[in-house]
Amino acid sequence: MFDLIPRRRKEGKMTERSEDPFDALWNSFFTNVMDRSELGFRTDVKEKEDKYIIDAELPGMKKEDISVEMDDDYLTISADNEYYEEEEEEGYIRRERRRGSYCRSFYVEDIKEEEIKAEYNDGILEITLPKKEKTAVKKKTIDIE
Repeated sequence: MFDLIPRRRKEGKMTERSEDPFDALWNSFFTNVMDRSELGFRTDVKEKEDKYIIDAELPGMKKEDISVEMDDDYLTISADNEYYEEEEEEGYIRRERRRGSYCRSFYVEDIKEEEIKAEYNDGILEITLPKKEKTAVKKKTIDIE
């Protein structure tokens, strides 16, 4: 049944059964890796010649619950996931749906802030950050006194 591990009560708390230390290590590793609350949300950052593209994975979010802000060369993506109400119902074997607030910031410089665009489709937020034109570096010799 969906590879569920039988549970037993331990010190008044529901815990996963762990008779084999290797199984406990294996389960704790994958629980930590797969736990989105600690990782935030996943992003891909691509650099092209004239722009950066950030794809943020935000499944199950509503567009209204996502915020994108640029402040002092920091792009901040925030999302508040409150799509279901917590109910005290018995009969759950396991609850894995998460809710909460997520936030990621990226330092980006030399961006045309007025031309930043964001689009949200099918759980992916795509942010396009056009680069400023590169200016020639001016060389100046400094006299030493």
